[in-house]
This record gives sequence, structure tokens and C-alpha cells, in this order.
Amino acid sequence: MSTALQLGIVAGYLLIALGVGLFAYRLTDRTAEDYYLASRTLGTVVLLFTTFATLLSAFTFFAGPNIAYGNGPEWILVMGLMDGVLFGILWYVIGYKQWLVGRARGYVTLGEMLGDRFGSRTLRGLVAGVSLFWLFPYVMLQQVGAGTALAALTDGAVSYAAGAGIITAFMIAYVVLAGMRGIAWTDTLQGVFMLTVVWAATLWVLSAVGGVGEATGALAANEPGFLSLGGGLYSPEWMISQAVTIAFGVTMFPQVNQRFFVARSEAVLKRSFALWPVLVILLFVPAFMLGAWAAGLGVAMPESGNILPALLTEYTPGWFAALVVAGAMAAMMSSSDSMLLSGSSYFTRDLYRPFAGGDVDERREDLIARVGVVAFAVAAFLVSLTRPATLFAIGDAAFSGFAQLALPVAVALYWRRTTRTGIAAGILGSQGFYALHLFWIGTSPAAYGGWTAGVVGMVVGLVLTVGVSAVTAAAPDEDESVYFGSAGAD
Repeated sequence: MSTALQLGIVAGYLLIALGVGLFAYRLTDRTAEDYYLASRTLGTVVLLFTTFATLLSAFTFFAGPNIAYGNGPEWILVMGLMDGVLFGILWYVIGYKQWLVGRARGYVTLGEMLGDRFGSRTLRGLVAGVSLFWLFPYVMLQQVGAGTALAALTDGAVSYAAGAGIITAFMIAYVVLAGMRGIAWTDTLQGVFMLTVVWAATLWVLSAVGGVGEATGALAANEPGFLSLGGGLYSPEWMISQAVTIAFGVTMFPQVNQRFFVARSEAVLKRSFALWPVLVILLFVPAFMLGAWAAGLGVAMPESGNILPALLTEYTPGWFAALVVAGAMAAMMSSSDSMLLSGSSYFTRDLYRPFAGGDVDERREDLIARVGVVAFAVAAFLVSLTRPATLFAIGDAAFSGFAQLALPVAVALYWRRTTRTGIAAGILGSQGFYALHLFWIGTSPAAYGGWTAGVVGMVVGLVLTVGVSAVTAAAPDEDESVYFGSAGAD
């Protein structure tokens, strides 16, 4: 199959997605609430799939199969079962409370919600700054994934840098034009498409090798350790650590956390988090099993470092492999555009507004938001050209970094005695602990009896938030009624 046709398939799909965004642009009001939150009007299907597609990133589509290829399919338990269920619970515990408070108070960002409760623009800026810091490597992850995918699909005819640049250009254009409504609509299209192609890929590969029995038999013969639960990398402590940091990290991702505000009604919200585990398992099981079966079938890991394109090239026609890569590119774009939109709202509403001084000029704020999107995306692209780490390492760093925010936020939402000093100590302490390990000491689980530095840091944040709050008094401008008035009691 010609490279031109393969690229045509990828480009065609991305252009369709861009067309949906342009249509949504015509219907989007020029207000912050509509641009960032689609005026809080999303129904069950769109809310469920926009959350789903926002998480369908390079980490899911490439890093997950790579881990299953190298270590066995138990990764399904971490991402499919544990995080499918655990994040659904967190969506209820944290997301439902946020929805109640956000609906009553009109909040757009997590920083606004915390800043109002604790009467602190510094806390508001701290949450935004921490979030933007950890968002950077996850945006970069999408660019790394796109670059390696296109390079592998075209046997190097499209370079890594060109592939990463293509996804960067598309996500900038999309965010500047579409807003939350366009992103949510496109996410729904992309989520359905991704589920379809990953199952089609699974059935195609299994048909080519003789069925599930043959594929699993080859895995048992060539990688017998892969079928024994808890072997090698997959110690119970490591698996639980990964499940906890990923699920709690996801709840604090700006692009996911903002979706806690956008449901049209309580019924929509509850249906969405009840259906979440089903949708997650439907995607992760076939995607990760493809990676494990590739190891049993003897498919060699290509220079790109991603096994799924190599498996598809081996057992499916070129046009289908291109279609799956197009879906993967769409998944990366659906994550990236949501990240940039949310990052823009955090920057303008939690950093620019509180610290600019004086009245906020709406046009100037809009210009700063759009310029900020371009600058953030281009900076991530430039760093991605250095390929600083594997896809898993990049994603794991971001998940664990965001996870450090989750417990201080949850305590504040449900414990009246939380103080400004307490939550600030919890956030700074856990972030400092994890950053120290990530950038200086190292994050080997062996240092903590098999538990990762990310999950240990979460415990540090919880202890500090509760302990410091217990021994400090509330500041005069704190307002607990923000969370525990009529909105919080509903």
C-alpha cells in the first residue's frame, strides 16, 4: 500500500474531526462558560464519551499494549478493572460534589472553587500552577505518540518530528476554534470510532492467527510467565500503586476535572459514572491483549518502540493499519485539545485574572488565552523532539503528579475543619515529596516496600492536610458555606 494512500486515510479522518469542530464554532456563544463548559448542557452520551475520549491518549493506545507486550496482560487489571471501577467511584465522590457546588456558584475551574472557599488567590494560583506543570508532559506524550505512530506506519517516510508537528498544528487549530461543545461532539465521534477499530483489529488479528486459542497457546509456549498472575513487574504493591495514582490522578487532570461541571442534570451525571467501568473494559481488554498476543506470536518490537503498529502491519492490510493509526491520532488529538482548552482556562481565570490587577478586559483575556494555547503547545512540541523518556514514564509522571492534588481537595470538599493553611501544606508537601523523588532521589518502589513514591506522596498530602488543619484556625476570609451551604447539602 502506498504511503500517499496511508497518509490520505489519516489526513481524511483528522479533517472530518476538524469539520465537526468548525460546525460547533458557529454555535458557540462568546462567553467563558459556553467556551469552556458548553454552558453546562451535556447529556449522558456526550458527557460519557467526551470523558472517555479525553483519556484515549497515546498512553492508552501505545504505552498500555507496550507494557502488556513486555510484562504480560495483567496490566488489564490496573487500567481495565481497578481504574474502571475506582475512577467511577471517584467521579461520584469528588465529581458529584463539584457539580453541585459549580452549578450553584458558577465555577469554571478547580482553582476558582478552592480559591473562593479559602479566600485565597494564592491557593488558586498554586493549584493552577501545579496543574499546568504536570499537564505539560502529558501534552508532550500525545506528540511523542503521534510522531512515533506516523513514522512507523510510513516506514520513516514521515519523520518523527513531522508526525509530532502535524498533531500539534491540528490541536492548536481545534482549540482556538471549537471550544468545549465542539470538542465534546468530536470526542463522541472519536470514542465510538476507537471502540470500533480496536475490536475490528482484535478480530482481524485473531482470525489471521487461528483464533483466541491459537494466540493464547502461542503466548503460553513462548512467554509462559505472562499467564501467571503476579509475576515479574506485577507485584500487588506495584499494581495497587499504579491503579491508585492513575485513578486519583485522572480526577485532577484539568481536562477531566472540568467535565465534572458540565452535566445537564444530576441524572446525567449519575448515569455517566455508572456506565464508565463498562466502557473502559470494552476498550482496554482488547487493546492490551493485542500487546500480549504480539509477544507470543514473536512480533519484534520496531525501532519506534510501539508494538501495536507492528502487529497490525504483520497481520492486517495496510489500509486497515492506517485506519487504526488514524483512530489513534484522533484519540491523541481528543486528549490534546481538551488539555489545551482546560489549560487555557486555568491560565486565564486562575493566574491572569487574580494577579493582573484592575478590571479584566474580556478581549485582552481572550487574546492571552489563544496566544497561551499556541505557546504551550509549541513548547511541548519542541521538548518532545528530544524524546526525553518512554511513553509510560512520561504518562506515569503526570498521573502521579496530579494524584498529589486529589486527597487535599477531597478532604476540603467533605471536612468543614479544613483550613487554608492545612490544604496549602497538603498540596505543597505532597508535591514536594513526589517532585524530590522524581527529579532527584529516584522513584524505585523498593524504597517503600514495593509502593511507589506517587502513592506514598498522596499519604503525605493527606496527613499534612488533616494534621495542619487540626492545629490551625480558619482565616477570617475563609467561607465554608461555599461547600457546606445549600449547594453542598443537596
